[in-house]
Amino acid sequence: MAAGAVYVHIPFCTNKCYYCDFNSYVHRGQPVDDYLAALRREMALIVSDEPPGPIRSVYIGGGTPTVLTPEQLARLLADIRTYFPQWEKDCEVTVEANPGTVDAAKLAALRDGGVNRLSIGAQSFDPVLLQRLGRIHRPEDTLASVETARRAGFENISIDLMFGLPGQTLDSFRETLRQALALNLPHYSLYSLIIEENTPFFTWYEQGRLQLPEEEDEVAMYLLAMDEMEKAGYDHYEISNFSWPGWASRHNLTYWRNEEYYGIGAGAHGYIRQQRYENVRGIGDYIRRLHQGERPVADEHLVSRQEAMENFMMLGLRMLHGVDREQFHRQFGLSIHEAFPGVLPRLEKEELLVHDGQYLRLTRRGLLFGNDVFAAFLP
Repeated sequence: MAAGAVYVHIPFCTNKCYYCDFNSYVHRGQPVDDYLAALRREMALIVSDEPPGPIRSVYIGGGTPTVLTPEQLARLLADIRTYFPQWEKDCEVTVEANPGTVDAAKLAALRDGGVNRLSIGAQSFDPVLLQRLGRIHRPEDTLASVETARRAGFENISIDLMFGLPGQTLDSFRETLRQALALNLPHYSLYSLIIEENTPFFTWYEQGRLQLPEEEDEVAMYLLAMDEMEKAGYDHYEISNFSWPGWASRHNLTYWRNEEYYGIGAGAHGYIRQQRYENVRGIGDYIRRLHQGERPVADEHLVSRQEAMENFMMLGLRMLHGVDREQFHRQFGLSIHEAFPGVLPRLEKEELLVHDGQYLRLTRRGLLFGNDVFAAFLP
């Protein structure tokens, strides 16, 4: 069965945030038009092997895709529609945006191109914390971007928030949640700060210059988020994601269900015909390879049965309803207990996993220590 989702990476940003290790570059002076032409070539190469089937979700991420001009956005969306033409009637088409990078002209280009969902990187409503993150927007820019998007006809809007930030307190995070929920959006993503190598935050942390909240304070922030979202009527459908009933991110569910998808762009990852692949990260290398008619793949491998079972568990357990034990048996011909002997009893004894009918899911305690649970399914 052909992949039903498409991810396209735009690696350009207005600036590089201090915590960010994504494949992104400040867009000034970058060969943006050449990059868009290379994206078009990669799409053509991908579909030349096998015509794509129906597409249920398209996700344009970055970077900040909305640093592109309206004309460039329109061209990109037209190219995606050309090479992946069978969009399902209710296809979810998402574009990431940062506050202050959307205006009426860009939003009109997105709407005309079929985009029906925006994911806005707010991160916080505390202006001091935004500066510490290296963000260049202000809280009022987030409010203005949401209002502008609504006027342009967008109803399906999500914002990203972060917790565990340098100098962040439980009270300041509570205020960010209050302002975020006041927007009454259908979807919120809440992520804990992770210190990644090759970022300024990593260097400062190693030097003792980055003062992070204590672990118990970070846990308290996550628990507060879960409680406030639940009181506001949101489904906690994945470890870091909350939505109105029926408004979960269809594209991200593709990842968590371990389903195949096309990954296009510099540094993009894809999963097609049981092959996982990663493209080259450098923009110049990416453009050069495609100009020469080559796929820009840096690494690829066939997913083994063992890896598929591990992915089934680690990705599936991110969803709050958990993994279907019967589906696991149908797919792999053995039970989860047989595939991972001794793992389930230990995690259940530690009150990290629980059986819920035919599903196996994380407990509330398991949500707090998810990485420990996922690691238990690795050799």
